[in-house]
Amino acid sequence: MKKSPLEIFRQQGGQLRMSEALALGISRTMLYSLRDKGLIEQVTRGVYRLAELPPIGNPDLVTVSLRFPNAVICLVSALAYHELTTQIPHEVSVAVPRNSRMPTLDFPPVRAHKFSAAAFHAGIEEHQIDGLTVKIYNPEKTLADCFKFRNKLGMDVVLEALKTYKARKQFSPDEVLKYAKVCRVDKQMKPYLEALL
Repeated sequence: MKKSPLEIFRQQGGQLRMSEALALGISRTMLYSLRDKGLIEQVTRGVYRLAELPPIGNPDLVTVSLRFPNAVICLVSALAYHELTTQIPHEVSVAVPRNSRMPTLDFPPVRAHKFSAAAFHAGIEEHQIDGLTVKIYNPEKTLADCFKFRNKLGMDVVLEALKTYKARKQFSPDEVLKYAKVCRVDKQMKPYLEALL
């Protein structure tokens, strides 16, 4: 017996890319029909999810991760995720390897930053957000990245993040310096970390 498109969606965790849906036997016409009936919703171009699922908790990070699965959430977006800033990001900051194409998206706005291979691969964590794996730099790598981009972000943002991080139980200046070395800002960052001790 053939499965209904909604059963196929449920078996796949409630969310499918257009290419996955087509491979599983759901036609474009059927997808558009389900969308028009309000049974599925379009999360972003080419990505659909069941309308019966609970609302997405962090739609911007989920949307960007669905569209650019190899990009890593970084800088102020990562600070906000780790609750290390009072800044509200107006765009999603992502890191991409130096030789890759820059991602663009109509909504949410995305700002891509090209990182060297070593800086790109260091400190990536995978977090589950609304059933999707989202790559985000860990707090220590994020602090080092923000310090490297301090002229663009503003030193006040970096200092606030460092102070918030220091107030946590898992404060580890050595770990921050390890990533600062990868980002080649360890000598400049060390005095700021020592001032916090």
